[in-house]
Amino acid sequence: MSGSTKAMGVLTVGTLVVVTAYSAALGSNGWLWFGWVVIGLVTIGVVASRSN
Repeated sequence: MSGSTKAMGVLTVGTLVVVTAYSAALGSNGWLWFGWVVIGLVTIGVVASRSN
């Protein structure tokens, strides 16, 4: 994995932690989860394209 791909993975996991903490403290927000899913899908797409 390249440095940028690793950075995207770290960003995705970090965002998951933040969204989960926000949801636990203040209640669930659908837009935050939607944003996290989009970031996760982009990360998966980048990882898949780099491995080919």
